[in-house]
Amino acid sequence: MKREELNLSRRDFLAGPGLFVFFPVGPLEAFQEPARLPARPGYPTDFNAYLRVGADARVTCFVGKVELGQGAKTSLAQLLAEELDVALDAVDMVMGDTDVCPWDMGTFGSLSIRQFGPVLRGAGAEARAVLLQLAAEHLQAPVERLQVKAGVVSDPSAQGKRVTYAQLVQGKRIERHLAKAPVKPVRAYTVVGQSPRRKDALEKATGKAKYAGDMAIPGTLHARILRPPAHGATLKDVDTSAAEKVAGARVVRDGDLIAVLHERPDLADKALGLVKAQFQRPRPGVDDKTIFDHLLKAAPPPRVVAESGNLAEGEKLAASLIERTYLNSYVAHATLETHSAVAMIEGGKVTVWASTQTPFPVKQQVAQALGLPQQNVRVVTPYVGGGFGGKSASRQAIEAARLAKSTGKPVQVVFDRAEEFFYDTFRPAAVVKIRAGLDGAGKMVLWDFQVYCAGDREAKQFYDIPHQRTLSSGGWSGGSTPGLHPFGIGPWRAPSVNTNTFARESHIDILANQVGADPVEFRLSHLSDQRMRRVLEAAAKQFGWKPARTPSGRGVGVSCAIYLGTYVAMMAEVAVNKSTGRVEVKRVVCAQDEGVIVNPDGSRQQMEGSIMMGLGYALTEEVRFKDGEVLDLSLIHISEPTRPY
Repeated sequence: MKREELNLSRRDFLAGPGLFVFFPVGPLEAFQEPARLPARPGYPTDFNAYLRVGADARVTCFVGKVELGQGAKTSLAQLLAEELDVALDAVDMVMGDTDVCPWDMGTFGSLSIRQFGPVLRGAGAEARAVLLQLAAEHLQAPVERLQVKAGVVSDPSAQGKRVTYAQLVQGKRIERHLAKAPVKPVRAYTVVGQSPRRKDALEKATGKAKYAGDMAIPGTLHARILRPPAHGATLKDVDTSAAEKVAGARVVRDGDLIAVLHERPDLADKALGLVKAQFQRPRPGVDDKTIFDHLLKAAPPPRVVAESGNLAEGEKLAASLIERTYLNSYVAHATLETHSAVAMIEGGKVTVWASTQTPFPVKQQVAQALGLPQQNVRVVTPYVGGGFGGKSASRQAIEAARLAKSTGKPVQVVFDRAEEFFYDTFRPAAVVKIRAGLDGAGKMVLWDFQVYCAGDREAKQFYDIPHQRTLSSGGWSGGSTPGLHPFGIGPWRAPSVNTNTFARESHIDILANQVGADPVEFRLSHLSDQRMRRVLEAAAKQFGWKPARTPSGRGVGVSCAIYLGTYVAMMAEVAVNKSTGRVEVKRVVCAQDEGVIVNPDGSRQQMEGSIMMGLGYALTEEVRFKDGEVLDLSLIHISEPTRPY
């Protein structure tokens, strides 16, 4: 196999004529319409937990979600402004602060809008209904006659008869509640569906945005921690005497945690370099070449995810059977901001500023690590420089808190790039085996799909195939099978779905090629799902797809996917140097039907970002390792592409 590389800059790709992103292509689907605040585990049912109307007429919105760069600070504010009928500019967001924000499991799984959105909308709708009742009493007018705009309630039948939310509330908590308060219908939206300037735009464009590593507390010690050379290595001996002689340096040994700290980060680096440590490396194990055979042998027994028809019947109908095995390597999250945290203990209470997707779980972990009650722990999440699932684990926050307890001083832990790669929870390596059958007319009649170690999200087939079965062995968490993976794994931007889509759509192309059919027409001939047909047809139209029998020699590709109710079709034009294998991506068209769009520009940014990340992991990125040692600790290795064998 020849090495392929991506020969196109992000600026050229996004600024030029090559990227077309458009949405939606199907009818808008309304959000879930909550009659009252949803009773989800942990979410408060009192709308005061989510909002406060100030005496200055500004509205503060409290959410346990965090801003990872995905635009939640803006889109969630839009939802509240819409339901409460206030100006978007009047909404101030407080996010990810465990002392003042309502509980939330974390910012992951595309749940901010899809799951938490209805909760916030319900809170805004109930608060608005209560405020209208209060206004009706104040204005001595029936609620039905009142109008509200930008936080001002007026009686159109009496000129000048008006009252503001701020006047009604006077900065106090709203004590009245309603059992049922309907949310707005989609047709009444004026804020949702717009693309205002992002609330984090100015701070980030001017460099004023604060991240966990920017928290400057007087007297902070910068920690440098002794790390093993490989996963599974054990410390045999350590000598910190030379490090202790560095003026101002402090050495902490707390069980498995050995750190050198200094008020100056450069001197902390110098002191760590003087630590002499001997590690016992783990026994020889798997590497990035042998991992796939290991996964096939070590994966747990499969379970049936979906099944219809009869595979034996499908084999009888099949004129040809095509089998392939597809491999996906480990992939790093490689976020721009590495894992960072600052911890400070004052008056028996610890405050941790952490770069994390899960502030409330981190609060529990810090409390457990320090032996404190949870009410004595506060986790504050400032801006986070990317997550993609990789900042659900927050080792750095626990380490900073432990070191702050040991030293009695504020402590900062910021992973360098080597630590970031070493301790990343990679997208799991996975294997997918597919056996499919075509009848004499070129129709798919059999589909036998088994995924190993990636998980079963969206593994179920959506093409029309009468006899099919989907099996899954092991998920991306890997927790049920100790020793399955040589290091930590976890979610990586649509976990499971990226692996299952890659394998399924690759195999669909092979089947189309088998019968000499155009890849788009072959897909359409097996699609009765009208929503998917519309998305695929819209993408083909925008792309300018011209049907041709395969193999056509064209550098074009197509794929379809479903992710959590969003329908996606994507097409790409590439140029391949047949002598070197070098790939140049010319343009990509992506069409999505995602229902109601809160912020079109934010949705577009998410799509562009996912396309760029997808190109990276498809063409150039994989994590190389051997015997527990991660070999790529500063730059992503430009590697051979993932492909079937």
